[in-house]
Amino acid sequence: MLSLKPYKPQDAEKQLSLIKHTDRIYSFPMSKINDRPFLYYIRGEKFSVAVDAGQSPLHVEQFYNSLKENNFPLPEYTVLTHWHWDHSFGIPYVNGKTIGSELSKQQLDIVKTWEWTEDAMKQRELSGEDLEMINNDIRAVYPDLNTVKVENVDIAISEKMELDLGDIHLELYPRDSIHSRDALLIYCPEEKALFVGDADCKDCYNNWEVLPERVENYRAFINSLDFDNYYIGHDNPDTKEGVNKYLDDLLNGN
Repeated sequence: MLSLKPYKPQDAEKQLSLIKHTDRIYSFPMSKINDRPFLYYIRGEKFSVAVDAGQSPLHVEQFYNSLKENNFPLPEYTVLTHWHWDHSFGIPYVNGKTIGSELSKQQLDIVKTWEWTEDAMKQRELSGEDLEMINNDIRAVYPDLNTVKVENVDIAISEKMELDLGDIHLELYPRDSIHSRDALLIYCPEEKALFVGDADCKDCYNNWEVLPERVENYRAFINSLDFDNYYIGHDNPDTKEGVNKYLDDLLNGN
């Protein structure tokens, strides 16, 4: 018997066990401490898929331990929603193959050349290539900066791709988004579920700007999909109605 508990938003900060959303969709909880995102697990008959690789080897280890506790197989694919460190620095430690957008691959090629020293990080902050708040989280997660290891995705896509998990399938859409240009959205028609990472957040690398055109283009695309449940990187899952209200508020400066 599964030891999973129903999803309770107030528990997300506390637990290191899987949260059950449906019989096929689970998550490993986020934390606002050091900006740890949700990691999602989509269970199929033939194989399973994870959404995002997480921040670190410890993040991946904790996630995988929660899968093993419930006798779930490790994911054969991990799909990256975008290149940012908290979603990608776990790539070297995941099981199976990784998939990301072509733009994510291009950016990670750059990040792979970065030096992880205090001086190099400070210089990137001064140049605007990176941000102090992000580097502070990285320092907290990696007390020894020499252990930071950046790898790229195995498969990079620039057009729609489908994964057949047996009883369900996933549609992967590389898209521009409000948060970053390299987003990869994951849609599961059978579950009416959409996984977006941070796609609807403000653009932290461009002065937290919100460009109305990017918001409306994003809204038009997601509303073209028949989803009920909307799974986010750093916040509790939402509904189609809820995310449209959020996008209205974003456009109105709220």
